[in-house]
Amino acid sequence: MPVAGNLPLFVVINARSGAGDAQAARRTIESVLHASGRTFELLPAAQPGALPAVVERAAALARAHGGAIVAAGGDGTINAAVQAALAHGVPLGVLPQGTFNYFSRAHGIPADTEAAAQALLQAVPQPVQAGRITGGDGRSRAFVVNASLGLYPRLLEDREATKREYGRNRWVAVWAALRTLCTAHRPLRLVLRTGSGTDQLVRTPTLFVGNNPLQLEQTGLPGIAALERGRLVAVTMAPAGTASMLMLMLRGALGRLGDADSVVSFGFEQLVVQPAAPLGRRRIKVATDGEVFSLRAPLTFTPWPEPLKLLCPPAP
Repeated sequence: MPVAGNLPLFVVINARSGAGDAQAARRTIESVLHASGRTFELLPAAQPGALPAVVERAAALARAHGGAIVAAGGDGTINAAVQAALAHGVPLGVLPQGTFNYFSRAHGIPADTEAAAQALLQAVPQPVQAGRITGGDGRSRAFVVNASLGLYPRLLEDREATKREYGRNRWVAVWAALRTLCTAHRPLRLVLRTGSGTDQLVRTPTLFVGNNPLQLEQTGLPGIAALERGRLVAVTMAPAGTASMLMLMLRGALGRLGDADSVVSFGFEQLVVQPAAPLGRRRIKVATDGEVFSLRAPLTFTPWPEPLKLLCPPAP
């Protein structure tokens, strides 16, 4: 199987994230790739709203020149590059710049920018499962870590607002989550239908669909075996007050979320989610890999039909 050294690299870097850090990352990436003699092009997304067009251009160039698109950024940059890589059928490389980096860590990609760039030079394309969420209007989005609705998208929106005010690090993310959990929230009423065709009405503050073994392992949720069989993992929990939600968050931080009686998880190949009447046809706020948007109900979760071709460091 060819290594990334044989592929032209079209590197998308979000130049707006953390100004100084982004510039330092850019200099490091350019230095490593120049020193290697690699054919590459750096495509910065410097203006608000520019990322989708830059990612699309990078993926089109990768397809035209037999190369790969490389995402140098956090969740938003990687999520946009995943969509484009799957749409164009090109390999994807990742130079992580985010906070938790579950996707890159699960596939052995270093968090350090220089180390990740060096690893990219010897990377091997590997098939990686992506998830797909499709709305009632036929619009689909891919995700590689998780998708969710209910409380979790709200947590993400509040986290991003807090990070813009106080900076981007794990403790700011934890503080934002605590603040959100201490405010009132209404549970969702959802009708869930799996491949068996049986409908189940659930009341839950959030529906979480996982596609990342590292995230499941670190929070203590079962389901890694389901992912290995090409399935996704759904997680719901019983409605709870603020104190109980904080205890669940602590369990997750300690890797024991799956031990809680109020948490239910199951693997599936297809899951259709319909809000219970009278709101059955409304748009629903959804988060995929940290990006929040709206889709029309019902929502259908499945694995993506074709695997993502991820550039991974070769096995030692």
